[in-house]
Amino acid sequence: MWYNFNMEKIIITATAESIEQVKELLEAGVDRIYVGEKEYGLRLPHTFSYDELRQIATIVHEAGKELTVAVNSLMHQEMMNHIKSFLDFLVDIQADYITVGDAGVFYVLKRDGYPFKTIYDASTMVASSRQVNFWGQKAGASEAVLAREIPSAELFKMQEVLEIPVEILVYGASVIHHSKRPLLQNYYNFTHIDDEKSRERDLFLAEPSDPESHYSIFEDNHGTHIFANNDLDMMTKLRELVEHGFTHWKLEGIYTPGHNFVEIAELFVQARELIELNQFTSDQAFLLDEQVHQLHPKNRFLDTGFYDYDPDQVK
Repeated sequence: MWYNFNMEKIIITATAESIEQVKELLEAGVDRIYVGEKEYGLRLPHTFSYDELRQIATIVHEAGKELTVAVNSLMHQEMMNHIKSFLDFLVDIQADYITVGDAGVFYVLKRDGYPFKTIYDASTMVASSRQVNFWGQKAGASEAVLAREIPSAELFKMQEVLEIPVEILVYGASVIHHSKRPLLQNYYNFTHIDDEKSRERDLFLAEPSDPESHYSIFEDNHGTHIFANNDLDMMTKLRELVEHGFTHWKLEGIYTPGHNFVEIAELFVQARELIELNQFTSDQAFLLDEQVHQLHPKNRFLDTGFYDYDPDQVK
């Protein structure tokens, strides 16, 4: 008996690409829905209008679940000048959590007494327990999103001193670089290419020494975003993560469209239920993992990222 109900509840957060998918994910057993709009949310499967966000909030709360809204953009002054109207809207729809990566947003939240619980999300920059604890202590963050490039040996050491819960990406694409500059457009200008820059164009970079590598790249109003060569799938590591206190799981659907993403969410909900019943064996993890691979987009690959790396190899 390794799981007990004195442990933190396992919380599953999932992105959503449509109002219909929100409903399906809630029915599948997801605890939190993660959405946002165009100006203040980064790397979302879909950017929703204010009216759509209001509908989603109603659907989520009527289901007894929680809503997280992305406010994790890298802020310029012009964006900060208008952020209060967006935060006021989020109060109106009763958003439960917002993700924040900019100190200016934390300042406004504290100065004006906004009621949100905040999740510190500075993407690849959040790689130490001291950093997480700082934002918990000084800015009142309730939780934090850990960088995806941390080996398990370092993760387990961090958990010993973390003061707030942290989110682990257990499925989906992982960003490795974000620049506010229009890098794709600059490249097109230099090479005299006229092409799309959006995520739907499905562009990728390949290393000169490894033509099979596949680093997805797209450009939007927030700049240029580059993703890891392989997407993450931590199904076979879930038991170990829970044993070490990592019970906040994120499912990222930015490159897994449609009902397949919902079915993958169902598999992770099933894994959670088995863990809570102390019935999650290695064989069951392997079988669920096989199903994840079958549902994952065929032009993308899965692995466990940096999880099994020797920390000395990660510089």
